[in-house]
Amino acid sequence: MIPIRDINPTRTTPYVNYALIAANVLVWLWEFALIQAGASWVIPGYGMVPARLVADPSGEAFTILTSMFMHGGWAHIGFNMLFLYIFGDNIEDAVGHFRYFLLYLASGLVAALAQMAIDPGSHIPMVGASGAIAGVLGAYLVLFPRAPVTVVNPIFPLWFVFGLFLEFPAWLVVGEFFLVNLWGGLSALGGGAGGGGVAFFAHLGGFITGLVTIRAWMLGRARVEPRRWEGWRPPPRPPRPGGGWGGPGSRFHEPGQHRDPWLPPDRGN
Repeated sequence: MIPIRDINPTRTTPYVNYALIAANVLVWLWEFALIQAGASWVIPGYGMVPARLVADPSGEAFTILTSMFMHGGWAHIGFNMLFLYIFGDNIEDAVGHFRYFLLYLASGLVAALAQMAIDPGSHIPMVGASGAIAGVLGAYLVLFPRAPVTVVNPIFPLWFVFGLFLEFPAWLVVGEFFLVNLWGGLSALGGGAGGGGVAFFAHLGGFITGLVTIRAWMLGRARVEPRRWEGWRPPPRPPRPGGGWGGPGSRFHEPGQHRDPWLPPDRGN
């Protein structure tokens, strides 16, 4: 499912989230321009290469940070920034600007280390903000599991029945992200940890970081409840005028009042 927005307003302006999106876009444009000019060294030089990091931790540690702002293509950065834009503002609003920045970096760090741990001999450069953004998603799952999220209807024939867009709770949208990456990671273990170029374990490492640490980041912060998704619930019945046991339509109404048509007729005294 591809989300396009969440219905979860914030109390503050997400300056850090905007800055992170801008930084990712600017680095990608710089990277793309260099690659178009023939600089094939950019991704191998600034991406995180597990084998190099294992062999020279102090010399290659900087690539953990640089790789978090690089991407492998337009679709890669497009989807990453879409997810960050939708879900990041609420986490920044919940934990505060500085803590959000630290959570983002911590998730990206653990994501890189998780991918390195699962395949320490790999010479494939890892780039992308996906691991850090996965940490944001894990935090969102804890704080706003029932926030409504609008997604693109993935089944074309159903566009004519349900429309182009559908609304689901955040736990379903974010949970699908986790399950897809878990399945991809386990499948990659069976056939090599490359995973077709997707760093599944980086995503899982970042996600779990946000999931298990968000309570600590929230210490001293007031939690705000969003509007809850109620798509699988019948709408609440409107209150009857008068209310109480003696209200119209109740089984104990006064004779002559409006009554429930399903009740037997009144009998005189």
